Amino acid sequence: MISFTTDDIAPERRFDQWREVRGKSLFGVTIELAAEKRLSFHGSFRAHAVGGAVASEMRASSYRIKRTDTDIARISGNSLCIAHQVTGGGLLDTGRGRVDTIHDGDMVVSHSDLPYSGQPDGERGFLYRMLKIPIEGEILLGRRADDLFAAKPIGGTWFLRPFRALFDALMAPERTGSDPLRDVASIARLALAARGRLPLGMPEVRAALRTGVRHAALEIMERDKRLPGLNPARVAMELGISRRQFYVVLEEAGLTFSRTLAAMRVRDARRLLVEIPSLSITQVAFACGFDSLATFYRAFATTYGMTPSDMRGIGGRWQ
Repeated sequence: MISFTTDDIAPERRFDQWREVRGKSLFGVTIELAAEKRLSFHGSFRAHAVGGAVASEMRASSYRIKRTDTDIARISGNSLCIAHQVTGGGLLDTGRGRVDTIHDGDMVVSHSDLPYSGQPDGERGFLYRMLKIPIEGEILLGRRADDLFAAKPIGGTWFLRPFRALFDALMAPERTGSDPLRDVASIARLALAARGRLPLGMPEVRAALRTGVRHAALEIMERDKRLPGLNPARVAMELGISRRQFYVVLEEAGLTFSRTLAAMRVRDARRLLVEIPSLSITQVAFACGFDSLATFYRAFATTYGMTPSDMRGIGGRWQ
């Protein structure tokens, strides 16, 4: 992982350093900010490699940005870019006679080596995440992407939710229990499908969509893991699929609902045991969604090879 921030740079030099060293030399873009606003500028960036792609996150003060032909000639990438404008949207001009409004939460799919310009909609700063996928091999199934100007993906909630869940999983530096190469190929194919380059009925796209649905299911389970009544039917209903389809999606990754949920609850319990010693073990068990102490102790011992009391005694220093 790489990361940097302007916090350790003198205020009068922060924007110039960000523009020249980061913008031109690393990001391959041209950025501008009014002189009177530069003293209050701040920015931070972090990136990690995942499955042959690069996942990055940037927070910064608002500024104007463009990627020109000169920028592209200086730093080209031949990559498929999938971006999430978490906050701080604005106007996006790709030079094709139209200007799109990018709202908070919007996603954008594009090729890295096409020009664009962006204008912020205010002074509140932005949070921006991007997955940059090198175009190589059969990842795009023979389709071209070098003419994909920046635009929002199409598709209803049934498509965009698994698409975003897969994106979120790849953006997490600590992600575990998944195949990053498969996941990167899956989101690349979903991105092309969302831009009309691949048919949704294509076997590889359907497999990619199932991968996204699985990550969406895991998000729901993680969010609701403390609910005692959480069950497969409830998760499947929220996803808009049948319970049988839900089981198939998990089974393709060698997962089961009960074991996956128990593992989430046990991790949660371990954290509570260490961070909140005033809670009794019984309180921890039921707070984390277990319906009995016997089930909790069995799941905890299976995962960590010790009792909850032993874990609390060593302060969570188990590896």
